[in-house]
Amino acid sequence: MSAERDAGLPVPAAQARRQFLLRLPGRTLDARGCHATLPAGGTATLDARVRTFFAREGRAPGLLVGALPFDPAAADALYQPQELVQGSAEPATPAVPFNGDIHPEPSAAQYADAVQQAVAALHDCDGELKKVVLARTLRVHSRAVIDPRALVARLGQDPAAVTYLCPLPVAAGDAPAWLVGASPELLVSRRGPQVFSHPLAGSTRRRPDPDEDTLAAHELLGSAKDHDEHRYVVDAIVAALRPYCERIDAAARPTLHATTTLWHLGTRIEARLRDPSTSVATLLAALHPTPAVCGTPAALALDTIRRLEPVQRGFYAGAVGWMDAHGDGDWYVAIRCARVQGHRARIHAGAGIVAGSEPAAEVVETGVKFGALLAALGADAAPRIEGWTC
Repeated sequence: MSAERDAGLPVPAAQARRQFLLRLPGRTLDARGCHATLPAGGTATLDARVRTFFAREGRAPGLLVGALPFDPAAADALYQPQELVQGSAEPATPAVPFNGDIHPEPSAAQYADAVQQAVAALHDCDGELKKVVLARTLRVHSRAVIDPRALVARLGQDPAAVTYLCPLPVAAGDAPAWLVGASPELLVSRRGPQVFSHPLAGSTRRRPDPDEDTLAAHELLGSAKDHDEHRYVVDAIVAALRPYCERIDAAARPTLHATTTLWHLGTRIEARLRDPSTSVATLLAALHPTPAVCGTPAALALDTIRRLEPVQRGFYAGAVGWMDAHGDGDWYVAIRCARVQGHRARIHAGAGIVAGSEPAAEVVETGVKFGALLAALGADAAPRIEGWTC
């Protein structure tokens, strides 16, 4: 980071080419250029940094866009754009067949072993560790430069997902890097005193045959293991919101949420702030990371993730979104995503591990979650990658 960036001052002209996209059904946030960056920090200081920033930066547009990393103590990447652009979404162009190399890190067999170790840890912690989310990655090297804007347009063909394109910090002289994904999961949204969240946890793959697909959905609804995994997430979000909210409404049982590749269990949570001045930045710090991407209790789950995952997550399983000077904002969990930089990309996928988890099933689930990005890259033959699947 340059001194200008650290000070939150206007950035050099080279930064003006940035683009941030957050595309929801019926509306798109398209932010161009970069006027000033928010001094980086962890979520514990986010609200204070944001308030100081907006007190100094009076120009329009009065909002910040960007991403939070998975580790709440690591540096975030938020900035004030130069302008907001109105317009319809760019049409998706068909993906050309992928030409390059894809390497799993870890292999499917190694990931299955890590899941087995996580299940053992669930039994060895005197019952204190209830859930841990384990991720694995695919390291991609393409012969051609990977176009992040083309990727996000193709991902946008799934109407159930919120697609995003977010610039990431890079070292001086490096190629631009992007977080590109299609998230089905709302972490938190604030509009005045109203707060919303829609956590997802517990999933199964979609089937091509309609009857089999319906059966898979009903089996998910009846799965005690998946309901346990989901309830940990809902309970944690409600507990985190309780100090800030006078009313919290969350359904007793989850409902089905469908994407093109997966069925999920989801619960819509609605709340009303006790103090209307509480900002979305404060709520982000209280909620992130939820058990949907980390586990519970968070400290034990984080220790387990650091021990068992060979690749650092970076901004995967963090959050992507926007916030304004009034404290409003929308933030989505940064899943179903890849970090894209030049000819290279890294795709992440994770699964929630509870006492009843089976390693082979978690390999399959994470494999399905790779599917959207692989298809957008034109790598539909990815199941033949050595070590990717059992």
